[in-house]
Amino acid sequence: MLPTDTKILNSPATIAFVGLGQMGVPMALNLSAAGFTLRGYDASTAAREAFACAGGQIMPSMQDALRGADALILMLPNGSIVRSVLTDRETLDQLSVSSPLVIDMSSSAPLGTATLGQELQQHGVVMIDAPVSGGVKRAREGKLAIMAGGDRDAIERAKPIFEVLGSSLFVTGTLGSAHAMKALNNFVSAAGLVAAAEAMIIGRQFGLDPDTIVDVLNASSGRNNSTELKMKQFVLSGAYNSGFGLGLMSKDVSTAADLGQELGLDLPSLKLMAKVWAKAAEEFAGQGDHTEIYRYLEQVHNNGLK
Repeated sequence: MLPTDTKILNSPATIAFVGLGQMGVPMALNLSAAGFTLRGYDASTAAREAFACAGGQIMPSMQDALRGADALILMLPNGSIVRSVLTDRETLDQLSVSSPLVIDMSSSAPLGTATLGQELQQHGVVMIDAPVSGGVKRAREGKLAIMAGGDRDAIERAKPIFEVLGSSLFVTGTLGSAHAMKALNNFVSAAGLVAAAEAMIIGRQFGLDPDTIVDVLNASSGRNNSTELKMKQFVLSGAYNSGFGLGLMSKDVSTAADLGQELGLDLPSLKLMAKVWAKAAEEFAGQGDHTEIYRYLEQVHNNGLK
């Protein structure tokens, strides 16, 4: 049996959930529906109001959300924001008093996460990183893939939470390892989408039917996540609304490239993908869905952008 200060976080444990964006809202609502006492907070007034309208409980401040919480889940855009939130003096004081398990489900830089975890540990706060993959659809369904890094006992404590949010859990190693795995996963995903988009541009130019291109890829060795779940649904349809931002994908690919560089590795395709996605994010001013990389590549073809 685990000591009382490492109890398993079954419902109705109290969870402070910070970061109520497109992914955070369905995740928080699923936890609430599963019987957890969910307290939501976001720095954006509009996000707080939207969560309240969806039936979630909103707290007026981060400190109010944390008071008496068993766990703090962060679903924020990047590691810099995570650091800013967790090292705020009032927040840090409340963390030290309440001692919730901090679960960073954002996509952050691995080495930054490891450093932040060491700093929090000096205040008696345990942190694990647990980024997710699957997009908004699987967030709503509670079928995300979850990667978890950090103290094994802490990950064990959080398993009931992960079981609500996802259909698979991969324990990756030390703190920061899950963020490394998430960045690497998104690099592979981003490269697959670029390859599918460029194949589509070439095929159309030659006169091939777009639907046929996708069908053949999906029946052949070129099949990947993007050909199966993105090309017809969000690119050929013109919807461009998969629920994951172009700027976020660019950030994740850059995180993977930075990690490779920090490890002294020379990886030309990773460097190229980081450059392509950074240019696309710049062209779209960081806005829009990541499937709009297709529109950017069309512009490169039509206008000679570099």
